[in-house]
Amino acid sequence: MTNEEIKELLRIFNDSGVGELEVQRGRDRLRIRRSGEPVAGPSVAASHDSTVHAAAAEPPAPAAPAPAKPVDPDSSHVLVKSPIVGTFYDAPSPGAPAFVKAGDKVEVGQVLCIIESMKLMNEIEAEVAGVVSAKLVENGRPVEYGEALFAILPR
Repeated sequence: MTNEEIKELLRIFNDSGVGELEVQRGRDRLRIRRSGEPVAGPSVAASHDSTVHAAAAEPPAPAAPAPAKPVDPDSSHVLVKSPIVGTFYDAPSPGAPAFVKAGDKVEVGQVLCIIESMKLMNEIEAEVAGVVSAKLVENGRPVEYGEALFAILPR
């Protein structure tokens, strides 16, 4: 692929509003993804010697309310960390209310969120009883192993 072809693909991508664009021509492969937008939906293929896949982006999730005060990792808060790499979801399905929000009381074993990894939905449960002080990850965002998801003030 030439630089001019890549520039044209970027222009098309920016004008289209799709969440992700993938182009493969021979051994050359280019993937462009909008920052912060989860991608889902059907793929559309183009003709000729190149293959183009464009996936429709889900509408962005509403912004999470900011915590009343920043969480100090050295404080008495317990950080709930991701046990796996995947995509963070704060509700059981799109449009459903979140499992928990800042200020909610939680019990041991209560589901806090779901992390999708390799097409499997993994429920993440509270390991301590207390009050959720902050949700530290936006809905639909990728998370890494050991990344803090929630801060809980134990009872």
